[in-house]
Amino acid sequence: MLNQIEPGIRALVEAFIQSDKPNPSTLPISQRRQGYIESTVLAGDGPEMYQEFVDQLDQITLKVFKPSNEASLPITLYFHGGCFISGGFNTHQQQLRQLAQLSNSIVVCVQYRLAPEHCYPAAHDDAYQAAQLIRLHAQKYGGDPKRIVFVGDSAGAHLVLVTSLRLKTQADWLPSQQILLYPMLDAYGQSASYQQYGTDFVITAAMLLSGFELYLGNSGVTKNHPEISPLLREDLSGLPPTSIVTAEFDPLRDEGEQLYKKLVANGVEAYCERYLGVIHGFFQLSAVSSSARKCLENVASQIAR
Repeated sequence: MLNQIEPGIRALVEAFIQSDKPNPSTLPISQRRQGYIESTVLAGDGPEMYQEFVDQLDQITLKVFKPSNEASLPITLYFHGGCFISGGFNTHQQQLRQLAQLSNSIVVCVQYRLAPEHCYPAAHDDAYQAAQLIRLHAQKYGGDPKRIVFVGDSAGAHLVLVTSLRLKTQADWLPSQQILLYPMLDAYGQSASYQQYGTDFVITAAMLLSGFELYLGNSGVTKNHPEISPLLREDLSGLPPTSIVTAEFDPLRDEGEQLYKKLVANGVEAYCERYLGVIHGFFQLSAVSSSARKCLENVASQIAR
């Protein structure tokens, strides 16, 4: 099976297996966060931006990546991954610079509150509030409030979906589209791909599920809550056009593809693409993965439509 993985990513998987498959979920949170930051050497270089700065709106911290001085650019509101316990501007800035340049959109990354310091619904509330604030203040950044796209990876893709679901019921607007990169959707980890690819491919089932456990914390909310395991929801109607990216050797692969089928069954315009030969998190591996570079181009072209 290893010979079916892209060469650059295969080297990472082989090193992981040869080191006896370390389990990050047993490490202190500070080490998990630092390990994620150190992995960004695999992300490739990000181009220089016309403007790049951190801003704060109503206690929500954002980082803005603006590729040019054009007016009324589309806005890409990005929710980063990290299993709800790690990630942020430092882990995603290379990809976000690339995404901003390739799509000619203003990319705004949200630093939502992380577990275990902050349990549910902290991240969900921050994501929803950020969406409302960005729409309200879009012109402050030179963006078009009528052209807001939601994008997220892993836990961030989860937040994209739930934010759109909240907007559907609580607000009078939706993003023009949403793009979900290998979303975390089921806190039970029930899919077949969790069993097939949950131990050997760097981002393990234990690592992913520990993120849900830490985020639930002492919230009193159970795993079947519709905002914790949105894949279990039956009503997904009324959502914006949705693109889903899955990775062949990813415990979360089946969840993303199941979501696609549910969306289509609910009358949502949806598209799903599985990238072969790659693992969870490959979007951030541009330095070693041709699929990552192609995925970036494809996501950017969707934003630019």
